[in-house]
Amino acid sequence: MTETRYLPAPAESAVVITDGEREEIARVAGELALAASGVVDGTEWLAAARAASARLPHRLQAAVREFRHDAGPDAVLLVRNLPVPDRLPATPTLPGSVQRTATTATGAMAMVMLQLGEIVAYRNEKSGALVQDVVPVPGRERQQSNAGSVLLQMHTENAFHRSRPDYVGLLCVRTDPTGDARLRTASIRRALPLLSREALEVLSQERFITEAPPSFGGAQGLPPSPYPVLRGASEDHDVVVDFNSTHPLDDTARHALEELRTAFETTARGFALTAGDLAVVDNRLAVHGRTAFTPRYDGTDRWLHRVYAVVDHRRSRADRRDGGSVLD
Repeated sequence: MTETRYLPAPAESAVVITDGEREEIARVAGELALAASGVVDGTEWLAAARAASARLPHRLQAAVREFRHDAGPDAVLLVRNLPVPDRLPATPTLPGSVQRTATTATGAMAMVMLQLGEIVAYRNEKSGALVQDVVPVPGRERQQSNAGSVLLQMHTENAFHRSRPDYVGLLCVRTDPTGDARLRTASIRRALPLLSREALEVLSQERFITEAPPSFGGAQGLPPSPYPVLRGASEDHDVVVDFNSTHPLDDTARHALEELRTAFETTARGFALTAGDLAVVDNRLAVHGRTAFTPRYDGTDRWLHRVYAVVDHRRSRADRRDGGSVLD
């Protein structure tokens, strides 16, 4: 078994937007682009987007709300054929690239994510922007980050943070020209039956630590605290792990973590995202990563927008200055 193994995404996980629905969403997103001077990170624009989300096609709203109620065995929702601009500038290549001006794509994505919860960002990540670019950056090919192009290890988004996002949305605005880059996901609901009783017991104990990435300042220099990788109901666990930065505290924990990694690799799904595809990952139940690919750096590389959402906004109030959307 190799780390690039994956199963094709199940057809039932996708909601395919009709051309008529796409035009309807594009009209609302176009109006939203004019709201609050089109400044995505402002509270006024977010309020407008929240109101506009009620105007999404009812079929899409129903699918998103059902996913929020129960993310299913794979814990991924794929929405296809969302409106994205026909003409795009060159794919960004600078570190920290973000979207601060509303477009059809950012509006459509924000409306869908706001049907799941409230949109948030992190002050030390991508300058706190609510809509972030996921693009390859020259010189960072080997980084385990959204700027890299080597195999990205499976991980819970911001696994180290006490206020992790509940959902991660990834909207493709430009398809990978090489065809090699695929989003990979794996659900603990699929992996759980493959784990031994011993591994389940160890993974449920406080025998692991996860380090903050350098972009977060090492969590202000505080040492990470031990925690259980699996938590919650014994028959339907949540999972918090990053196979690049989660470290076991003893050999038994190390073996259990490797068993979990193998179970995830065995059950991993692959999504070849094309322009207009939005993949929403339930960050409590699924880990995600990416296959390796070779960037061209000629303006045609794969380009995704990323947005985080949380179900309970109040839960993170202590981490959000002035009650805004950006977490420390």
